[in-house]
Amino acid sequence: MVTVRLTMLCATATPGGPDRVLENESVVTAVRAALPPYARALRAPSARCARIAGALAVEATPEETLRDLDYGAWDGRPLRDIAAKDPHGLSAWLTDPEAAPHGGESVARLCDRTAAWLTALPGGPVLLAITEAAVIRAALVHALAVPARAFWQLRVPSLSTVTLTLREGHWTARLTPPPVPRRLPPTAGESAPGTLPAVRERLCLAGRP
Repeated sequence: MVTVRLTMLCATATPGGPDRVLENESVVTAVRAALPPYARALRAPSARCARIAGALAVEATPEETLRDLDYGAWDGRPLRDIAAKDPHGLSAWLTDPEAAPHGGESVARLCDRTAAWLTALPGGPVLLAITEAAVIRAALVHALAVPARAFWQLRVPSLSTVTLTLREGHWTARLTPPPVPRRLPPTAGESAPGTLPAVRERLCLAGRP
């Protein structure tokens, strides 16, 4: 039976997230030391994930399937503005995985493409993937066999790692908190399920790309 081992590092930008904390050499050292041994590294194609890989001295190959959720017309816009101009669309997006009021990618579609990528992974040596919180949430939806509507309830803090293991046809998942001090209020991935702050990590703060 094929065994798949995958560790995913969350590179999503949030207050105090990787783009800022990795300016501190001691934090870089701590994050690098916390990474498990791996044989091959992949990363999302964004400039941010490239910077994170570079800061951690990880030679990671860009993987298009690991790209972030496409937020369409909402990309980079303040959440307050979206809530004011399209409250019904925002509500639908946070509650219906099939909804894509922004004209981009639905949560359900992200979950489908991530599940297809996981299913196609070869067994053998451990893989490391540096990617966005949305992609890691989608991977957890698949690995935990939970409905896509649970997507926003899954916590994935910046610089945390999620280790997924497929053995004898069953996935297990383990979240390891980021090895850095928490000096700021809870970030987007840690907010209460279903609340507006749950999407702050990308819509309000990530910028381009």
